[in-house]
Amino acid sequence: MRRLPVAIVGAGQAGLAVSQHLCERGVEHVVLERDTAGCDWIKRRWESFCLVTPNWQCRLPGWSYAGDDPDGFMVRDQITDYLAGYVASFDPPLAEGVEVASLAAAPGGGFELETSDGAIGAGQVVVATGGYHHARVPPDAAALPGAVEQVHSSRYERPDALPAGAVLVVGTGQSGCQIAEDLHLAGREVHLCVGGAPRVARRYRGRDVVAWLEDIGHYDVPIEEHPEGPSARHEPNHYVTGRGGGRDIDLRAFAREGMHLHGRLTGIEAGTLRCAGDLAANLDAADATCERIKDTIDAWIEREGRAAPLEARYEPVWEPPHGDREEAIDVAGAGISSVIWSTGFTRDYRWIDLPAFDGTGYPTHRRGVTAVPGLSFVGLPWLHTWGSGRFAGVAADAEYLADRIAAAAGRSRAGHPPLAAVAARGC
Repeated sequence: MRRLPVAIVGAGQAGLAVSQHLCERGVEHVVLERDTAGCDWIKRRWESFCLVTPNWQCRLPGWSYAGDDPDGFMVRDQITDYLAGYVASFDPPLAEGVEVASLAAAPGGGFELETSDGAIGAGQVVVATGGYHHARVPPDAAALPGAVEQVHSSRYERPDALPAGAVLVVGTGQSGCQIAEDLHLAGREVHLCVGGAPRVARRYRGRDVVAWLEDIGHYDVPIEEHPEGPSARHEPNHYVTGRGGGRDIDLRAFAREGMHLHGRLTGIEAGTLRCAGDLAANLDAADATCERIKDTIDAWIEREGRAAPLEARYEPVWEPPHGDREEAIDVAGAGISSVIWSTGFTRDYRWIDLPAFDGTGYPTHRRGVTAVPGLSFVGLPWLHTWGSGRFAGVAADAEYLADRIAAAAGRSRAGHPPLAAVAARGC
């Protein structure tokens, strides 16, 4: 069996960031990736996909965004180019096309990984596979007429790839709202089941809201200090878009322009959609969250004595005529020919045979470090801060874990050759 001090499972931005730090510290390791590095950005994103956080927040260790549009939002192909450049910048010890089937404790200590390329022993393991493993589709999906094409958001490509007719989008997290917008702008008839996801303004008082929240320190707040505590890890993201230079996603405005908004989808029976009577409440709650964020910004500007232009608050441009009434929508009668399930993902760590999970299957950790000596996680949403699952904050998490890993391996940054020299010999 091949043995290494460290194995990293997953070569997305999180796994690569840990690898860069380990290279810098001279710690021998391998990065195991079942596909290709950063593949999710191209294979699980639609054609018009773009970041919702400004480019200046893309700051992987040693590889911050250096383009000419720091306040813009990279589109899908630019994101993959950014990651490809990162890989080339330090030449990680990357094993692509190697899938890890199981991870367990080794009899003599450390860990054993069964992979598609044979068994590997490792003294320490970093799991960097993220938290979005399997597309989640409700069981009721089977009750839709067979002629209706069904696609999960991770497999959506573009509006003209769907059959002619109206499109039902279920779910209003970031993906659902952006896909609904993509279809709406392409002139497709769209039905949208609106859930409880919050929204945020793109800009307020002269700046991107992300820039205000960065200055306030919001993105540095650890999960332990979050008002909702660890439960924040499971909350939906605020919807907004970077499309067209960045703007709000206002579902009310879409409705005024002809998009059909409905409450949460509660069931499907004999080709009929059952929707809850919570549309008005869900829209109001999303708007209220947006306004509370503005309140936070206003208070900080006042407290710090910052100069910033005043701005009128949002006024709803549309109200649901029957927003508190349950609905029954006949799929055929509405001309719905396709459904896009923007209903999230389930996590799957069944391949890990170690006591590192709570009763829901979520890793039990503190800043990625588990109670199993040598096992850690990185890249999870709110692993430590808001940015942990994003380009914005993964570098800090990776550095924290790399310091611990290097110390356990008896290595430190001091006394080792610079990163360029390490990369030159293949890390």
